[in-house]
Amino acid sequence: MAATVSIASSIPAIPLPKARRLHRFSRVGMTFASLSSEIATPGVKLTEGEGKLPKVVLTSTHGSEAEIYLFGGCVTSWKVSKGKDLLFVRPDAIFNKKKPISGGIPHCFPQFGPGPLQQHGFARNMDWSISQSENVEGDTVVTLELKDEPFSRSMWDYSFQALHKVSLKAKSLSTELIITNTDKKPFSFNAALHTYFHASSASASVRGLKGCKTLNKDPDPKNPIEGREERDVVNFPEFVDCIYLDAPDEVHLDNGLGDTITIKNTNWSDAVLWNPHLQMEACYKDFVCVENAKIGSVQLEPEQSWTATQQLFVN
Repeated sequence: MAATVSIASSIPAIPLPKARRLHRFSRVGMTFASLSSEIATPGVKLTEGEGKLPKVVLTSTHGSEAEIYLFGGCVTSWKVSKGKDLLFVRPDAIFNKKKPISGGIPHCFPQFGPGPLQQHGFARNMDWSISQSENVEGDTVVTLELKDEPFSRSMWDYSFQALHKVSLKAKSLSTELIITNTDKKPFSFNAALHTYFHASSASASVRGLKGCKTLNKDPDPKNPIEGREERDVVNFPEFVDCIYLDAPDEVHLDNGLGDTITIKNTNWSDAVLWNPHLQMEACYKDFVCVENAKIGSVQLEPEQSWTATQQLFVN
């Protein structure tokens, strides 16, 4: 049986636990522990993470676990029952809100890559709130919410709602992103999930991209070279930064550490492979990025929504 708890309805004295509000309440005696106790959903806990930033910990009765920081709505950890983290957070990651969290599954919205806004947009630089949590037969789900505020409107003057639903099962981690235009005028955006996987970059490889049109940013990121992927297996021998247009809805990552991760999606039309190689000499050997993306612009009229899902399965 599914147990669904709306956070907004279960905390009558607290509108929604945004990170900035959590800090304000802690100064008057409201602690993370007491806030977490208000989340009555089994397996969902709100606690204090690195840099004293609030994070949600999801625990499945099957032994899997995930962690999500409210700052950036960033999933930073995913472990199955054997306890090995399948995601990667860079050693230079900073948890002080001065920059996005470098690693895990950061959001790129409403812009992917460089452009008129800051790099990869602003969603990874803002505090998300908890909208809802669920426990479905021992598997846990949390939905985070992001809305426009003066910080976002200073760069992108539109009213919007973003919902990010994270579902944890025994051997899978799934996300659903819903972008809704709550403005009175249309807007357009692009987006991506900049997923960092724990890997041996020298041994890691990706299957399923053969035949895709490619935009290769090596050697010049500002002038991508158009081509077509001819390889059955794509690896990461050196610097890799390549966009795959009209990618299939399923690819397979061999992380070089003994795990094969199936990456399935709906409505993420493109894929990106990235490894910085010697640009990040301290850690490039320990991760690869396999990203689901929407490179082309999505146009939304008022009250319209766009939805995309990502499912990660470990074999």
